[in-house]
Amino acid sequence: MTKKIVTVGFDDNLSTVKEIFDHLKFHHLLVVDSDELFGIVSDRDLLKALSPRIGTVLETPDDEATLNKKVHHIMSRKPLITLPPEATIIDAVDLFSKHNISCIPVVDSDYKPIGLVSWRDILKALVNEIEELEGI
Repeated sequence: MTKKIVTVGFDDNLSTVKEIFDHLKFHHLLVVDSDELFGIVSDRDLLKALSPRIGTVLETPDDEATLNKKVHHIMSRKPLITLPPEATIIDAVDLFSKHNISCIPVVDSDYKPIGLVSWRDILKALVNEIEELEGI
């Protein structure tokens, strides 16, 4: 699980989301209100929502206006696929195999996000396990 998470609010502009994705190495932002998880925005969600001409010589005011859309317009919403803190790697793999998702938020009993699991996290954990078994 990645414990370093970045959150945004419902009414944040997509320009804020773009700025975060452009400058930080994150692919998913958690959408929270009063610390409770309500949605997820991925870098793919953002790419679908913005004009492909943003940042090019062909950009128009209409293209730039797509940056003013709000997070709640493009986020994945509840019910979200989540895991509790005590979940295992097997639990995460099971959810990834059953659902077309690219990350799983880890939430406490109050639905407050405490981490995020991605396929990359799963692969790193499995490599570590294999290395330990092989004594590397």
